[in-house]
Amino acid sequence: MRDRADLVIIGGGVLGLSLAYHLSRMGFSDIVILEQGYLCFGASGRNGGGIRQQWSTEENIKLAQQSVRMFRQLARETGYNIWFRQGGYLFIARDDESAASLEKNVALQNRLGVPSRNISAAEARRVVPGLSTNGVKICSYNHSDGVLFPWPALWGMARSVQELGVEIDTFTRVTGIDVRDQQIVKVVTDRGAIATNRVVNAAGGWSWQIAKMAGLEIPNKPYRHEILVSEPLRPFLNPMVCDLSDGTYFSQTMRGEICGGLSDPDEPSSMNTGSSFKFLSRMCQSMIRILPRLSGVKILRQWAGYYDETPDGNPVLGRVAEVEGFIQLNGFGGHGFMLAPAIGKIAAEWLLRKSEHEIFTKYSLARFTKGEVKKETLVIG
Repeated sequence: MRDRADLVIIGGGVLGLSLAYHLSRMGFSDIVILEQGYLCFGASGRNGGGIRQQWSTEENIKLAQQSVRMFRQLARETGYNIWFRQGGYLFIARDDESAASLEKNVALQNRLGVPSRNISAAEARRVVPGLSTNGVKICSYNHSDGVLFPWPALWGMARSVQELGVEIDTFTRVTGIDVRDQQIVKVVTDRGAIATNRVVNAAGGWSWQIAKMAGLEIPNKPYRHEILVSEPLRPFLNPMVCDLSDGTYFSQTMRGEICGGLSDPDEPSSMNTGSSFKFLSRMCQSMIRILPRLSGVKILRQWAGYYDETPDGNPVLGRVAEVEGFIQLNGFGGHGFMLAPAIGKIAAEWLLRKSEHEIFTKYSLARFTKGEVKKETLVIG
């Protein structure tokens, strides 16, 4: 392992890799990425692969649009097929408040160039054959949203950055960050220390622990999120289906499995990644309510990962006043993967001072003390 680097990225998930991918393609590769497990160990390797542009804030819509364009090019750039399939996203609203929110969101999305539209329950049934329309008020649908297979996206970016000189150290746990006179001096790991003046905290559900090593308190909290996959079925489902009443989401993979999850509103913040029967029962009941034809389908396996959540559902980005050289790239909840390409590129340009971007001010850690918080409302799962 190298003992010195211009930049150390803590976290080898999609956000850390995306930042390194864009930095190295811009000619900056004096980077070490530290990953405590294997690639795909954290949330980046445990998610459902959904990529959507249907959001409730202008910032997230623009980021998602850019990310979709970049995901469409990623397989060609890296040589890894990420199986990106734009089969759409269907949101289901069952109450007046959710219906009004979808109508408002679609108007904003259309203004920004996203071809989403509000559709009736009857039309939604044509989009998703067999969909139960009981209690459905309205739906929103965008055909250009989609799903991908997360693992090869990470593998492709990892190989690309390594070929350009970036070092990736897997199974390397960060045990401390040496800060002197409010300046980062080195990162300490269980394999040795790396001298550096710049550290990016892209550790996902572990970000709060990494921040604490630098003497910072951040409002992020990790929450277990469970997910499951069924036996393969003959392909019939094109879009990702999302029910706003309980946050259930699921899609069909290109191999035919139904893959999806939902959060538990009673789930406490913890570092627990065990699987539960409670989730299995709730998820199966919700899937059958939405799509009754799934009632006889066998579930093959379930697993869990972390949502790295903030109080307003938006990420924590940029520098902090307390520690020079400590940079935040975390707090994306369950949506870091779908925004990572755009965030990585913007952050790379920002770090190299090729451009400034308001997102690093708007989503800085300081917003929580200044009261400058605008909540993202279209968070599912």
